[in-house]
Amino acid sequence: MSVPAHSYFYDDQDYGLTRKGNDDLSLPKATVQKIINEILAHDPGMPFARETRDLLIECCVEFITLISSEANEIAEKDAKKTIACEHVTTALEQLGYPDYVPEILKVAHDHKTQQVTREKKQSKIEQSGLTEEELIRQQQELFASATVKFSHGEGPEGGEAA
Repeated sequence: MSVPAHSYFYDDQDYGLTRKGNDDLSLPKATVQKIINEILAHDPGMPFARETRDLLIECCVEFITLISSEANEIAEKDAKKTIACEHVTTALEQLGYPDYVPEILKVAHDHKTQQVTREKKQSKIEQSGLTEEELIRQQQELFASATVKFSHGEGPEGGEAA
């Protein structure tokens, strides 16, 4: 038996999906409107009714639910508890959307790269061996030192300020 796809959706901050009621999912209207405006930017006179936007949101939520349900079933068949990128790409292919797979893989790769960069930044702070309070104190001392230098007419490299 498949777990309902909506159980895998998180709050609005993480992924942009929100619950309106019991099992009613939605997308942020302002975000969808911004995307619509960007797409229609070449034809700014083109009207796009509020009801049309709401229908588009319903279609998007249905599409996301369809893909996530299929990906969930694929993950369960693989005895996995977490839906992975390959489950989503397989779901897209099985449901007849293979054209989306290359873009999904590109976005997944970009996301992974960003995560590695974030982890490196965090580990540099951790490797310093200093507590957060000590790091803040050092930062405040640097700011104070820079303020003194600039107030005495010194530039950033010890020269005259402009």
